[in-house]
Amino acid sequence: MRHKKSAGEYLAFLSVKYEVDPDKFLAALRQALLEKTAECGQLFVECRGKDKTNCILSIRGNSRFLAQFKVSLDFLLSNDNSLTRFMDTEKVRKLTIRKMNTIHSRFIKDVRSGMTHVNLEAKILHVAEPRRVITRYGNYANVAKALIADETGTISLCLWNEQICSVSAGDTVQIGNARASTFRGEKQLILGTRSVINNAGGKSTILAAPTSP
Repeated sequence: MRHKKSAGEYLAFLSVKYEVDPDKFLAALRQALLEKTAECGQLFVECRGKDKTNCILSIRGNSRFLAQFKVSLDFLLSNDNSLTRFMDTEKVRKLTIRKMNTIHSRFIKDVRSGMTHVNLEAKILHVAEPRRVITRYGNYANVAKALIADETGTISLCLWNEQICSVSAGDTVQIGNARASTFRGEKQLILGTRSVINNAGGKSTILAAPTSP
């Protein structure tokens, strides 16, 4: 008998497939329900209709239709739901493994803003003093920029909260599944829910998604 995916598993699957943070994706779906449309990364979400129990949502990316699905209002509006807890379900785990296996190593000179699945080896040159900031969700967080380098150039690595203590100046690290972006004209790497950082001592840390300001 074929396993029927729950709403949470299906939405978590979509977040992995289209490379968006799972809980930001859920927040965008909720926003679309209330405001008709919403954006999440490169995805455009639209509420196509609803009744007393369900709503129909569609997502597009780069002007291309990607998916349309029905979600119960109870699931979508429950404050107790988080898509990250569905990441260990079989279908989502298999997709994550497939994507991780397609990661290619890059040099810093090749990194461009908007890239995902960035995998590279670099040396930590400097870690700035952490700053206390308020995130877009109203929470306090510590943020610090690390400057990393390889033989081709340098780039900033954005570190949040416990991530700051995971590296030190002088470490040689391997970074997997990072995302590249630009902030105030500066190119930077961001570590997310499925990012991995390995230092020369062999310690591997899977880092939780940062809560960005």
